Amino acid sequence: MASFTPYTYIQCPCYDSTVRGWTADDASPTISHELSEDDDDHAFDPRAPRSTFSLYPLEYLLYCDVCHQIRCPRCVSEELVTIYCPNCLFEVGSSSLKTEGNRCFQCPICIGPLAVQAFESPPESALLSSDNASTPIPSGPWVLTCSYCHWNSSEIGIKFDKPQGIFAQLQKLRYGEDQSKHIVSGDTSPAKPDSIPDTNKARFAALKSFYGSQTQKNKPTIMREADSINEGFRLINLDESSAISQLRRDGWDGTVTSAQTKTQVEEGARFADQLWPIPYLLRTKRSKRCPVCRHIISKPEPKVSNTRWRIRLAANNNAIPSISIKPLNPPPGSGSGLLKPRRPAQFLLTFKNPLFDDVKVTLATPATTPGRFASRVTVLCPEFHIDANPDNDMYLDDVLKDGERERQRQRGDEGIHQAEAGKIWERGRNWVSIVVEVVPASLRIEPSPSLPSKGDPELDLGPLREDEDILEIPMFVRLEWESEPSHDQVGATTSKDKDAREKRELAYWCAIGIGRISQD
Repeated sequence: MASFTPYTYIQCPCYDSTVRGWTADDASPTISHELSEDDDDHAFDPRAPRSTFSLYPLEYLLYCDVCHQIRCPRCVSEELVTIYCPNCLFEVGSSSLKTEGNRCFQCPICIGPLAVQAFESPPESALLSSDNASTPIPSGPWVLTCSYCHWNSSEIGIKFDKPQGIFAQLQKLRYGEDQSKHIVSGDTSPAKPDSIPDTNKARFAALKSFYGSQTQKNKPTIMREADSINEGFRLINLDESSAISQLRRDGWDGTVTSAQTKTQVEEGARFADQLWPIPYLLRTKRSKRCPVCRHIISKPEPKVSNTRWRIRLAANNNAIPSISIKPLNPPPGSGSGLLKPRRPAQFLLTFKNPLFDDVKVTLATPATTPGRFASRVTVLCPEFHIDANPDNDMYLDDVLKDGERERQRQRGDEGIHQAEAGKIWERGRNWVSIVVEVVPASLRIEPSPSLPSKGDPELDLGPLREDEDILEIPMFVRLEWESEPSHDQVGATTSKDKDAREKRELAYWCAIGIGRISQD
């Protein structure tokens, strides 16, 4: 069995935002009141299917300092900052994105970068006369070549008139001059009957134009289906004799793989001579806003080569303390690390404060974990304070670590230190450790000895599901601290306002994975 690593996932408040959104417009106040009371009565279930989309590691979360709420990647609003090519790091404007496209392409055989080179190689300088010793300038035609597998676009009959504007020339060669403009601009006007190429995009554009003209008629008539090539209709050619003969001639090496087919812009490629150059997929840099107050909580530097952040309000640096888990008395040697059913085990939860203010922490957990196998959970110290994290005492880290090692050594020698209810286990400069006691449930699936009553739910006697042996604790965390008030208005503040402190609160659910329960 694979080793288990304890984890902590934080729940985003957008978990129940859909219910609140419906009650504001569609539901009556009575229904919303009943829903809110019902949500307060039931504890958070991390094993529910809906909970999978609301639990994130602490490093993935952001924090809005205006709304004072947690924001996850699912609920933030994103805005494009920069669009660039990952190959040449060239910025592409949003206005020229559809018309000009990307200027870098990949090899359809080995996915390597393609370079534009002259098809007719110039003569060597040694063969030139002494009067005209200068190297002639190549005049084309031009092809895309791969320096890794030595593939070039002339193998499939593609040559370019000029080395610039490769994307537009490829569109013209593939779709034709009229059809390329038709597809890129999104125009739905019908194309000429003799200028529709046999491609998926061209047929879709013709079908869209045909059915659009059917719905625009003033008199209601029975709509007919497309029945000609001009309207996007194509009959499948069932004669595969040419494909079979080419397969016999080229062999297995002349066919395409499934990976090469998926990377093509157009579908239907079977042989290597039907593969076209692949344009590089453009990348983006995006800023993130709070969905409620529209405040920017994350914004990268617009320059492509710069990987720094101009604004990034990470939750682990602005509000939420990190939680680390380890056994209070780890088993000696390299054991399996599995939790014994119905045998109490104690764990240390260490909360580390990232703020420059003292924080009061209040914890709450259900008496038993939700699910088929209910384990008992007891937090010995559900309320405690964590000291601030000052940045002017960084030189004391080594001293504190040495003192920590000495206390651990003395504690191991004495062996009389025990966990007590209402008391913390250990305190540091900006961290506190508390003890949590769990009694893992037995994983044996047995019917209940007592007769079920009429209102009881049906007992699930199915086999053990995936990761159902993990002991996961839902914990409600409430933080309280006092900080300097935020003055949005421009102007001088009085001394009384400077001395005033603003009380802030933050509450959220988290799921703590302790370990796996033994199935013996």
